Amino acid sequence: MIDEKLEPGRRLPRAQRREQILVAATEAFARSGFAATGLDEIAAEAGITRVILYRHFDSKTDLYQAVLDRMCARLDAHVNEPVGGFTDASIDGLLQAAVESPAGFRLLFQHALREPEFKERIERFRADITAASHLQISAFVPDEALARWAAQLAPVVAIEAIIAWLDAGQPDPARAAARVRQAVMGVIGAAVSSDVDCPPSPPATLKGPPS
Repeated sequence: MIDEKLEPGRRLPRAQRREQILVAATEAFARSGFAATGLDEIAAEAGITRVILYRHFDSKTDLYQAVLDRMCARLDAHVNEPVGGFTDASIDGLLQAAVESPAGFRLLFQHALREPEFKERIERFRADITAASHLQISAFVPDEALARWAAQLAPVVAIEAIIAWLDAGQPDPARAAARVRQAVMGVIGAAVSSDVDCPPSPPATLKGPPS
């Protein structure tokens, strides 16, 4: 289920109001970025005043951090495999989290890395995903260097495939996870293959003019 704003025009319990603000902030930050998004804009999107927003968050940085925490918690709820590594079920979980909050997924995996204040945290987060991927891939890719290469690339392919799927309007959702897995298996297949051909020469139309 995609995030929806809570009803703004009535008095809400504190936890519910906080969630309303986080939903609005996720949409606003994903749309305009950290620097270009003002608290007034977020308050307007949430249907509240700036005064009410400050009752829940001390600053824009505090709010952005809370948005990231919320999305990380959502991922943890769906991708919870500390022993098994990055598996087929991990892809199912990533996809489910993306469907529930497309803006949050894009914010975490695309936009936050570009924000200097949050780059270090996101790099650590991505390193954890890579380590989980390596745990799985190294079991059947015997070459350690190629296992590290595939472990770096496989999560990137999965995440970018999901973002591209969101951007394309979520086509054929019943087979989306299978298609993402197939893309990831292409990476792993390239790592284990001992028969990778060199690319063919470009066609004559792409070569430079004769000397």
